Amino acid sequence: MSARVIAIDGPAASGKSTVARRVASALGWVYVDSGALYRAVAWKALKDGINTEDAEAVGRLADVLNPEFEMRDGAVIFRVDGREPGMELRTDRVNASVSRVAAMPTVRERVSSWLRSLTRFGNLVMEGRDIGTAVFPNAERKFYLDASPEVRARRRHAEILAQDTKASERQVGESLRKRDLVDSTRVAAPLRVAPDAVVIDTTDLTIDDVVEKVLAMAGVKEQGGSCKNGKG
Repeated sequence: MSARVIAIDGPAASGKSTVARRVASALGWVYVDSGALYRAVAWKALKDGINTEDAEAVGRLADVLNPEFEMRDGAVIFRVDGREPGMELRTDRVNASVSRVAAMPTVRERVSSWLRSLTRFGNLVMEGRDIGTAVFPNAERKFYLDASPEVRARRRHAEILAQDTKASERQVGESLRKRDLVDSTRVAAPLRVAPDAVVIDTTDLTIDDVVEKVLAMAGVKEQGGSCKNGKG
């Protein structure tokens, strides 16, 4: 039987990463953070001294990049050049480059191919910005999480403060707005709501609330992945 996919899309700080991980754990499925792979391309380009504004050079890099994937603790992890990038994917340099790298058509095509190959690990809960529209347009269930710009800025600011960064909430909000603009206007697989996606506004909801909604609407039993109607 082919693997099943729950796609969870949305803009930055909408809660999709935490929700997707929690949903995958509840179902006993495999969690996939698609954004980490775009960060990996940006990280590798910076590491190799490639100009991340040069789409042709970054595209050539993506074409020959060959991450090694494995499953650990219910999530897909990967190595590049034999090592796990880990928190190096979250540095300021990578943060500043990943939006433009992820907007490059060649990079998106390459990363989408990697993501589709991960069904070999089993049923997936995959989060990102184009999972339900481009990577897995036939996903069994699709969700789009969103929240008000103010709440998203507050959430991301709290995350940044935990890393001892001194950016203000206003600066964080402006950064999110720029990222939203890039994501929603790029030529290749822009951020948008799939026609058949369930939209959940997380502004006034707790993570528990959102996880419960997704699990209820997904129509899948916890820990086992069987449909509630007994099929599949």
